[in-house]
Amino acid sequence: MASRGGGTERTNGGVIAAAAAEPRASYHAKRAALLLGLAVATYALFPAGAAVESPIFEVGSVATRDIIAPFAFTVPKPADQLARERDDAMRSVRPVLVYRAFAVDSTVKRTSRVLDSLGAAAAAAGGGGAVEAVQRAGGAAGITLTAPEAQYLASPARRRAEGEALRRVFERQLAAGVVAALPADARGEVIVRRAGVERVVLADSIVTFAAMAQRVRGAAPDGSAAADAVWSKLLGAFFEPSLVVDQAATDERRASALASVPTYLVQVRDGEKIVGAHEVVGRAEYEKMRALHDAAAGRHRGEEAVPRLVGAILYDMLLLAIFWIAIVLFRPALYGSMPALGLFAAVFLVVIAAAAAAAKWAPERPELVPVAFAAVILSIVFDPRISLVAAMILAVLVGGQAVYRGTNALFINLVGGSAAALSARVLLRRTQTYQYVLTIAGAYLAAAVAIGLTLGWSAADILRSGAFGVGNAVVSVAFAVFLIPLAERLTGVTSHLTLIEYSDLNRPLLRRLSMEAPGTYAHTIAMANLVEAACNAIGANGLLGRVGAYYHDIGKLKKPQYFVENQGGGRNPHDKLKPGTSAQIIRGHVKEGLDLAAEHRIPAVIAAFIPEHHGTTPITFFYEKAKERDGASGLNPGDFAYPGPVPQSAETAICMLADAVEASVRVLSDPTPQRIREVIDHVVRQRTDQGQLRDAPLTLRQLETVKDSFARVLMGMHHARIDYPASGGGVSAEFAAT
Repeated sequence: MASRGGGTERTNGGVIAAAAAEPRASYHAKRAALLLGLAVATYALFPAGAAVESPIFEVGSVATRDIIAPFAFTVPKPADQLARERDDAMRSVRPVLVYRAFAVDSTVKRTSRVLDSLGAAAAAAGGGGAVEAVQRAGGAAGITLTAPEAQYLASPARRRAEGEALRRVFERQLAAGVVAALPADARGEVIVRRAGVERVVLADSIVTFAAMAQRVRGAAPDGSAAADAVWSKLLGAFFEPSLVVDQAATDERRASALASVPTYLVQVRDGEKIVGAHEVVGRAEYEKMRALHDAAAGRHRGEEAVPRLVGAILYDMLLLAIFWIAIVLFRPALYGSMPALGLFAAVFLVVIAAAAAAAKWAPERPELVPVAFAAVILSIVFDPRISLVAAMILAVLVGGQAVYRGTNALFINLVGGSAAALSARVLLRRTQTYQYVLTIAGAYLAAAVAIGLTLGWSAADILRSGAFGVGNAVVSVAFAVFLIPLAERLTGVTSHLTLIEYSDLNRPLLRRLSMEAPGTYAHTIAMANLVEAACNAIGANGLLGRVGAYYHDIGKLKKPQYFVENQGGGRNPHDKLKPGTSAQIIRGHVKEGLDLAAEHRIPAVIAAFIPEHHGTTPITFFYEKAKERDGASGLNPGDFAYPGPVPQSAETAICMLADAVEASVRVLSDPTPQRIREVIDHVVRQRTDQGQLRDAPLTLRQLETVKDSFARVLMGMHHARIDYPASGGGVSAEFAAT
């Protein structure tokens, strides 16, 4: 018999093999590298470092000490506020319009030049071709004229009257100032610069071309349709604005206005008190503390970057090392399994990454950090104790990061994570997930009430905090249960939920066993009851014992007729075989069982029952028969013994004892309680003397408990019955009563 520390360790129905022999330095170096990698990843997700000189107290909390500015800094404005103020500053700048005096002369001269060219074209063409000549000359000047309009302008008198009217309008209107169109951002007022003098005028008072055209509509020489059309075309063709937007001056003023908007809310001087001890923290004080934290982080970049980087990583690594040491001391087999340590690292990394994401989105909401996720998955895959330690370390690690310092992250995550670790013990039914959610949600709600009452929060704030915690509980449990199969595959651990799946008697191997080897199947069911009862009696895994018993003899499916329980009183095929051959067939069902287990992907923890329930016990019947036939001198005892190994766990050791006890009691002609107890004592003593229990983690006291449990179950199975006299119809009273 062995203590818990030897060989392998079974955790939650799983087997984690102890580390193979390798150099001690290499063994620990791999694990230290994993720890360092996790610490570096933590720093990468929280680059500001954890050990910060400037704490940040939440709004509404009471400062525990004076916070004094160690240097001058500014409190930056929120991005949305700064953008809003800059937009307001840009809109407050008035567009600058510049008066161009030359536009009047330029417009008048162009009017005269174009009209003169039209007249010259009409005169050169003569009477019949004057209209077409005027159209061509107008097109050359960029004016499209219809035939009636060209005919109107071909007349010297009308053309002269049209020109004089246009010149009068341009000289009068453009001299006062006319703009082609007001700029889109001219709201209310504009600046007009004329002869070096600027004045602010209402934008509505500035005459645009459209307004001018409407104003001088009646200034055409006559009221004919052709005259009105010509007037409108020539007015638009010859117009040149005397007021134009000075875009460069406007942009310069806008840039100046933009620069005048301060990017900070307030300037804090060196030595200024931000908040005093025992004072309630307001929004302004909170913003100052956060700005101080950011400014301090910026000041420490540069020549102090390397020391601070090393210090921050060392900070995280020391916290994580506490968990590593706890595994070494309390779960050495887990420390020896790199897949198990890899799962711990992966789960830690998920929580830390989620905490970093939550810090960017809502740093004042530590309820969003999914420490409960880590606690649930580690508790179900491994055990609640190591999960509780992990939850505590994660709560301290996250709560110690700069962004969460001064918040309630440590308390909230410690309560929520601990509740998750203690509530999620063994997952046997899907409905248990609702219990986990309710327990964890209740813990978050209780934490919110405790903090809220302490800090004087309103009922709405307490409910809001509790609601985030409830959401965390739901998501954490759902995500953890979803990932448990992947975690089992990674670590080789088999959870109780998986064991329940393999306890289904309708699974292919068990259905085959019931059909092809009914005697073995009946023995298996009876034995499973013995194993489960005994395991539960000593605190071992009863479910694992039952499921392992179901599969312990599946190798007999290959040749079921060679095993006495399946022969049904018929001829024994061993009668025609040599003892050595028979022994090999009997011995071979172990290997064949392992082959079937591998083919059907039976978890290793269940497959371990196949070789270990026989251990290295001798196949006595055929060995003695071989000695009678051939003599003992030429026999190899190893050929007449099972290949082993001997039982490595309490569950497989109990399975070995139950296998022999059930088979021995079954052949008793008179299974009285005394004879049953004698058989049990004999089997246990025999296996102990053979050294079959030397590696099993069973104490002598536990063996006595196992024997008592076997006796109690077997006496119930073989209890005496009363022979009732026959009653009406030849049916016994027992069945008649039924």
